[in-house]
Amino acid sequence: MAAQLNDGDGFDDEDITEINITPFVDVVLVLLVIFMVTAPAMMKESLKVNLPKTLTSDLAGEGEQVGVAITKSGQVLLNGKIQTQETLREALASYNPETRFMIMADVDSRHGELVRFIDLLKQNKLNRFALQVERVNKESSQDEKDLSE
Repeated sequence: MAAQLNDGDGFDDEDITEINITPFVDVVLVLLVIFMVTAPAMMKESLKVNLPKTLTSDLAGEGEQVGVAITKSGQVLLNGKIQTQETLREALASYNPETRFMIMADVDSRHGELVRFIDLLKQNKLNRFALQVERVNKESSQDEKDLSE
């Protein structure tokens, strides 16, 4: 029987020539998922759109629907992504004429920004759009006060 000798510390005298990167990759992937999940939520909070209030509103129909937001500062978001005039023109050119656009314009946004966007839609033969509003109850006197502002 042969015995193996070591220096008494419980470790062999062999050099470590490899590094296990699996734990590092696991941590990086978890952080990536966390950022991917929280980024859209943070973006929505930073670009708040305060919708106008009405007593009536239309119900959404069927088919492909694209969300558009116009912020108080005039930024246009198409499906949650901020667009410049050039990228907006390119993006709208790629949509099918049957696509419906749900436009959410902030109550304090400039009327001209909304009109320019609707004009871009019509230039691209995209005539199916609606303005999204916040519906209020008729019974509430506070809501009627908000409507008059």
